[in-house]
Amino acid sequence: MSELPYLAATEAIAAFRARRLSPVELVRALIERRERIEPQVRAFTFTFDDRALAAARRAEQRYAAGTARPLEGIPIGVKDVHAIAGEITTHGSLVFRDNRDEVTTPTVQRLLDAGAIVLGRTTSPEFGSSTITHSRLWGVTRNPWNLAFTPGGSSGGAAAALAAGMVTLADGSDYGGSIRIPASCCGVVGYKPPHGRNPCDGLDPFSHLGPLARTVADAALMQNVMSGPSDTDITTLPERVVVSAGADDLAGWRIAWSMDLGYCAIDPEVRAATLAAIERLRTLGCAVEQVELGWTDRVHDAYEIHHAAADAALLWTLLPSQRALLTDYVIAEIERGNQISARELLATHEVRLDMYRTLGPILASHDLLVCPTTAVPAVPAEHSPLAPLTIDGRTVSGHRGWILTYPFNMLGALPAISVPSARSRSGVPIGLQLVGRPHDDQRVFRAASAFERARGRWFVDANTRPLDPPASPRG
Repeated sequence: MSELPYLAATEAIAAFRARRLSPVELVRALIERRERIEPQVRAFTFTFDDRALAAARRAEQRYAAGTARPLEGIPIGVKDVHAIAGEITTHGSLVFRDNRDEVTTPTVQRLLDAGAIVLGRTTSPEFGSSTITHSRLWGVTRNPWNLAFTPGGSSGGAAAALAAGMVTLADGSDYGGSIRIPASCCGVVGYKPPHGRNPCDGLDPFSHLGPLARTVADAALMQNVMSGPSDTDITTLPERVVVSAGADDLAGWRIAWSMDLGYCAIDPEVRAATLAAIERLRTLGCAVEQVELGWTDRVHDAYEIHHAAADAALLWTLLPSQRALLTDYVIAEIERGNQISARELLATHEVRLDMYRTLGPILASHDLLVCPTTAVPAVPAEHSPLAPLTIDGRTVSGHRGWILTYPFNMLGALPAISVPSARSRSGVPIGLQLVGRPHDDQRVFRAASAFERARGRWFVDANTRPLDPPASPRG
């Protein structure tokens, strides 16, 4: 039972089919672990133990009858900004603490239709508007590798729950890195599909919904359930791409790499881990070449303008009526967005065009671009995104100055995945980001799978998973 919380979804399904394991046993093991671990990590808003056990019994019957679906009996966490019909979705906000949705988010519905069992709702900062997961409603979510640090955001509860062995799979949303940032901080796999590959709730090309998992194969399994055109989202792509994660050979691949995308301050530990990952790619037979993107702080500034304008457009009515209930980082974002002119917003699209004028030719002659996922392993759990950070002697924005993910939301057609590459001195993991050509999901999964195989899967033994109980705050 002690090993079941870290069982991969692919392994669990194989065990279910062979009648070596029951979905009920897996759900019980996860509940037992959560009861011990969750008070320290705080990765959940709501849990559904009785319903999950009942669903697991039904899944057991489906396996016996030979009618099991692709994710039959797999316990998942659903981010508390994604709707489930009839359930409370708080968006991490006091304003929505009693909000019940009438329609389920399309990607969540696909997971449910595939037989996944919702074990709980995972935490998010208010409205997903921060790279650190804390809110006035749900408090501080902590990194199970070191409780002094954040699991990242905004899908921080999802990644923390996975790393702590409290769910088998988890979903996330990614507007500026909200899947990949927590994946990096927590040592799990997080995939941002090309915009349109999976249905979303909105039309913004920066918006993506996707999987978080402990293995690349599990991320592929989940992505294949979530993806495909949708009648409710006109931006979904017409073709459905099925990805796989196998024993792929990368010999002869050309990999471009950038340490800082041209403008980001990078922590020395992250630099060293990234260089080691690049050498590992060389051992796989890849020709690895450092490239210059020519990007500057204009990229960061353009993203900040777009994000603030989007938040203000969605949330501006809350400021006069609900200000007393909002977090400071949401108030600051709305106020900033309210000051943005149409000219400023249009200029952000010019920056996006300029970004791809340099990156496009690089991707045309290389199979992938590789860079760090975050500039530091993680920041303190209570860090305010309104306070600046210092990275390698440079003062940067405390909001997004420590991440390298949002440029690939600005270039939303590019698939991007974060895979664990190393652990820092504090115990917090460090992630490697693999960015593919437009809509080329499979190449990204092939590379991630090969890197995982060469690096070694995490969570397979006590040396590659958080301590039980989780590590005490340090560093």
